Amino acid sequence: MPFIKSTFKPRIQFRNGFVSTVYSGLFRKVKLDQTRERIATRDADFLDLDWSFSEEKSNAVIILLHGLEGHAQRPYVTGTAKLFNNNGVDAVCVNFRGCSGEDNRFYSSYHSGATNDLDDVVNHCIEKKKYTKIYIKGISLGGNITLKYVGENRVLASQIKAAIAISVPLDLNGSATELHKLKNKAFAIRFRKHLLDKLRVKQKQFPEILKDVNLNSIKTLREFDEFYTSKAHGFEDAMDYYSKSSSLQFLKNIKIPTLVINALNDSFLSKSCYPLKEAKENENLYLETPNYGGHVGFIEKGDYYYNEKRALEFVNGLKKK
Repeated sequence: MPFIKSTFKPRIQFRNGFVSTVYSGLFRKVKLDQTRERIATRDADFLDLDWSFSEEKSNAVIILLHGLEGHAQRPYVTGTAKLFNNNGVDAVCVNFRGCSGEDNRFYSSYHSGATNDLDDVVNHCIEKKKYTKIYIKGISLGGNITLKYVGENRVLASQIKAAIAISVPLDLNGSATELHKLKNKAFAIRFRKHLLDKLRVKQKQFPEILKDVNLNSIKTLREFDEFYTSKAHGFEDAMDYYSKSSSLQFLKNIKIPTLVINALNDSFLSKSCYPLKEAKENENLYLETPNYGGHVGFIEKGDYYYNEKRALEFVNGLKKK
């Protein structure tokens, strides 16, 4: 599909990628009433879903997926939910396993390529909730899951009408390399702390597997993926996990309208996370690469961010075709 020329131009103070990333993560607030529902997964674990609804009864829903160590109350998720609710679409914000305030039941949890849980949510929306139109929007890690899901060799439900992915590490190894550079040291330390805190909670369930000596030896995000993420989810090592879970290789198979927005000043992304070739060769893939926005920091005046308004525009544009 033709490359989309971005119109996003934030105020001067938010043109710095670091500033927009930090401000969005620490200072943004979104007020949204949500109702929690717990569903069973196909492997007898559980997912906690946080719902919000449009004023009028709707046959459409947007499924929202958060990023690494996020949850369904993060403003970058609830902002989209609120905007879509105000425009006649229900929203379900998914908490990945272990991210809802309660640890999941198994040693495994969630990772960048875990698409079966998303499929369970889609099926729940169709079979139990009877939605006839489903949109999926993922942020960062959730964006990688979204793109991998719609590009995998699986039969997508006809109710899935579109996908949107924001600030996506399409090449997980490339993104991991960027996160380990000095420019991202503060972010890497924060991510590692949160991930290790989660493992220490899980240690209470699995003390024989998760020993203090192992956890204390993890100094980087890549070492975390080497020790836990890869082994807990059936991969040989971190590189095997990155290779098989990166969504970049699945883009060529996408058959529904899909929008990807990756800012050029996103310090988390490598050059390989900007799929110009794949977008040109797939008529269903729409790629927008604004100069600004950092990592999920597309700040504009008003209640909603640029990427949220673009998601709604993208969905509404499909209705007119």
